[in-house]
Amino acid sequence: MFKGSIVALITPFRGGQIDEAAFSAFVEWQIEAGTDGLVPVGTTGESPALSHNEHERLIDLCVEAAGGRVPVIAGTGSNCTEEAISLTAHARSAGANGALVVTPYYNKPTQRGLHAHYKAIADAVDIPLVIYNIPGRSVVDMSVETMARLVKDCPNIVGVKDATADLTRPLATREAIGPEFCQLSGEDATAFAFLASGGHGCISVTANVAPASCAEMHDAWQVGNVGRVMELNHMLYPLNRALFLESSPAPVKYAAAKLGRSTAEMRLPLVEVTDETKEAVDAALRHAAILG
Repeated sequence: MFKGSIVALITPFRGGQIDEAAFSAFVEWQIEAGTDGLVPVGTTGESPALSHNEHERLIDLCVEAAGGRVPVIAGTGSNCTEEAISLTAHARSAGANGALVVTPYYNKPTQRGLHAHYKAIADAVDIPLVIYNIPGRSVVDMSVETMARLVKDCPNIVGVKDATADLTRPLATREAIGPEFCQLSGEDATAFAFLASGGHGCISVTANVAPASCAEMHDAWQVGNVGRVMELNHMLYPLNRALFLESSPAPVKYAAAKLGRSTAEMRLPLVEVTDETKEAVDAALRHAAILG
C-alpha cells in the first residue's frame, strides 16, 4: 500500500509559532523532488511539543498541500488510547490516506496491552493504520507475534514503521504475516539493507533535505539497479549519520535552515544543535552534493 521514499516531515517554526506558509511550501518541494509519501506530525514533526489544535492543523495543511498527489500518513499516536483514537479520527476526516501510530511511550504496556491499544484504535476508526515500533524512544518493543495477531484481528492494520535497526526483523515479519504487509524502515542508515530483507520503503528523516536522492535510491531499487542504489546509499551515509548526532529533529532542522527551507528553531525541551554538530552536518551536506 505504501512504498518508496516517504518523508517524516519537519514542522517549521518562526517566533514560536508554526510557519504555515513554509510548511506548505516544504510539502510542495518534497512532491516536486519525487518523494513518494508524506508523514506530518510524527516524531520528526515534534508532535510531543504540539498542542492538539496545532497537531490537527498540520494534518489539514499537509492533506491540502498534497492535493491527492501522494499519500499522507498522519502521525496520530499517543500513550493515551482515547487521545490516539481522537487524533486518528481527525486524520480520517481530514482526508489522510493512513495513520502512523507509535507504540505507547512511558507507561510501558505489556504485549497484551499493546494488542488492546491498537485494536481499540483500529476498531474505532476505519483508516489504514501503520504501527510505529521504536523501542529507543518508547521503551517497549512490539513482538512479531503480537503484530501478526493484530493483523489477523484488525484488517485495517496494514504495515509497520520498523525503527528497531534489527535487520532480521523484516525477514521474521514477512514470514509471520506475509509479503503484502507493508514494511517501512524507520532508520535511514539501514534503509538499503532493510529493502534487501523484504522491506517496501523508508519513512525518512534524511529525505527532508535530500528528497531527490532518497527518491532516486528507492526508484532504482524498484527497477533492480542495485549498483545505483549502492552509490546513492554511500553518498547519503554521512548525512544519515550526522542527522542523528543530537536528538532528532534538531540536526535536520539545522540542515533545512541551511537550504532556506525552514528555520532551525526548536520547541523546548529540544534545543538547536551545537557548533560541532553544525560542522558535521555541513560536511555531510557537501558530501551528498546538496551544498556546494
